[in-house]
Amino acid sequence: MSTGHDRPSIAVVGSVNMDLVVEVPRMPTPGETVQGLDVAFHPGGKGANQAVAAARLGADVSLYGKVGDDPFGVRLLDAIRGSGVDAGHVEIEDGTASGLASIWVDAAGENAIVLAAGANGSVDTKYVERHLDRISEADVLLLQLEIPLETVDFLLRELPAPRPLVILDPAPAQDLSSLPLLKIDILTPNAHELTIIARSREAGTAAQHLLDSGVTDVVVTLGADGAEWHTSGRSPRRFPAPHVDAIDTTAAGDAFNGALAWALPGRSLEEAIPVAIAAGALATTIRGAQPSLPTREGLDAFLREERAGRDAPEL
Repeated sequence: MSTGHDRPSIAVVGSVNMDLVVEVPRMPTPGETVQGLDVAFHPGGKGANQAVAAARLGADVSLYGKVGDDPFGVRLLDAIRGSGVDAGHVEIEDGTASGLASIWVDAAGENAIVLAAGANGSVDTKYVERHLDRISEADVLLLQLEIPLETVDFLLRELPAPRPLVILDPAPAQDLSSLPLLKIDILTPNAHELTIIARSREAGTAAQHLLDSGVTDVVVTLGADGAEWHTSGRSPRRFPAPHVDAIDTTAAGDAFNGALAWALPGRSLEEAIPVAIAAGALATTIRGAQPSLPTREGLDAFLREERAGRDAPEL
């Protein structure tokens, strides 16, 4: 494991998708056709996005997942490698399409997403067994739920001691009761996902349920309102977000999680959360998923500007 906080080793096990992004003046209602505006293809997938987010900030990142044997698979691997991520463990699944996300982005920058798993659905327990030793050597393990839940469950149960710090971004939201929650150090749902996972509309009750179930810390992302940190024995703490002119929120959560994974080995969670919030906010100012993820230089500059106006974290 690495010792310096500026270049921690991070293993990301998750999805790799091609994003088909269509700008719309507003979201259509069922049965309605809305005239789309610009169309673009961007490399995406929560696993790949979070890997790229951490790598651009300076982490030593290895991505584990699968792409299809189609032209999208080639483009996705090129994009991952071009962002400084080690993609040597990403496998090509024969006879399968790469994952695809159809994303609608409205004039306010909000989005709606339809996801087809493709090769991501083939990231199974046998794949994890082949790579478990390397995954376990990382400082931080970053997970999401765009691969089969049974694979995430198997990986968590098989992690040896000592194990990496585990961050789980529970998106898309689903029942986590089958998972060994004691193996999850930090859970990072957004407010909507939190209510689904914990089956409670009251955020404090929902977060406390997860803490009582074994999760060490719950950090709820709140978009333009920042984030709220819940941990046992303390009152929830709210962290504000800097004001930005958001044009596309597609990868804001991925920027947050990637930055959190990068920041944590050398900082407390209290210190890392504001850095992650700033990365997420900055990502909303550029269209596309991976194109919007900030570099270390960009995040440094953004935080310098913030410090000039208010108290902002030092990197």
